[in-house]
Amino acid sequence: MPSPAWQKSSYCAQGNSCVHVAALTPGTVGLTESGDPTGAILRTTPTAWAALVRAIKKDRTHV
Repeated sequence: MPSPAWQKSSYCAQGNSCVHVAALTPGTVGLTESGDPTGAILRTTPTAWAALVRAIKKDRTHV
């Protein structure tokens, strides 16, 4: 099985505190951070991931 294609957040600067996201398997989204990308990986569903992204975007518009 090929390694997941991790994508770095577009809001990440050049530092080591970045969120990475990847499709791990069908129906599973993985999240990790660049300081330890092989450490803890949070797994969730695409539906839950989409809801989180929507909530973050909605909250940003109220700042």
